[in-house]
Amino acid sequence: MISELRSRAADLGYGAGWAVTRRIPDRIAQWGVDGVGALVGRRDGGPEQLRRNLARVIGVDPADVPEALMVDAVRSYARYWKEAFRLPSMDLGEVGRSIDRFVDAEPLHEAMAAGRGAVLALPHSGNWDMAGVWLVHRYGKFATVAERLEPESLFRRFVDYRETLGFEVFPLSGGEQPPFPQLADRLRAGGVVCLLGERDLARHGVPVTFFGEPTRMPAGPAKLAIDTGAPLLPVHCWFTDGGWGFKAEDEIDVSRGVAYATQKLAEAFERNIAAHPADWHMLQPLWEADWSQARRERILGADRAPEA
Repeated sequence: MISELRSRAADLGYGAGWAVTRRIPDRIAQWGVDGVGALVGRRDGGPEQLRRNLARVIGVDPADVPEALMVDAVRSYARYWKEAFRLPSMDLGEVGRSIDRFVDAEPLHEAMAAGRGAVLALPHSGNWDMAGVWLVHRYGKFATVAERLEPESLFRRFVDYRETLGFEVFPLSGGEQPPFPQLADRLRAGGVVCLLGERDLARHGVPVTFFGEPTRMPAGPAKLAIDTGAPLLPVHCWFTDGGWGFKAEDEIDVSRGVAYATQKLAEAFERNIAAHPADWHMLQPLWEADWSQARRERILGADRAPEA
């Protein structure tokens, strides 16, 4: 019952955000972002899991993460939501044109010109929805997946939001068919697939070393590239004072298999997150050391299970 009430409250909260924030002048909304960052980033040292995650990025104990970084990180996260809540009411064509000067994506342009399509893999950093708006502006619809949230109304709210922006969204689970074949079809037709790639939502990902510690990352980006021949390109998004930063890096070698390619993707994420730590919006447990006992047994126990 409590879980259902929390899910319903979350649905109502996001709905209110989309309904109200777009009607507030941007300068007032930004004032709210700055205030939230200062308040939440300082209170009790800031969100505990965010602090633990950032400590790994900058190589210090959690207690030694600078307060200024915590404030900036919460401000960045709040800015993402401010922009997300306002995007559906904006002129998306104009947004896409305005973003173009912030984009460094030559490897993507080369892949598209060659008709290869592209698998774009990126961490939860900056405003990936804004990057998607630019991608729609430049190349038309692209495909992605969405984690199935509870309640269903909240899941539908997020799918509708991203479809309004021009994205083609497949549910990660619970759809009429698994997303992988549909994503592969889009790639073989020369299209683009974008996947958030540093958190294994399906909980059966590839073991990698990330900032010196073990964790799991999704196998999907590497598998799609291997199966379709589309290049696997690491992408990064971050915020600047005057706008955004977006870049696509060189193709990752997938000829040595899924495990090797996923580790190389993790290393690309490391470099880019370390360059813009405040814009990495990872507030959930990511590394094995932070997993709950139930998750640890579910994942590591499955690894030890004897073959049939």
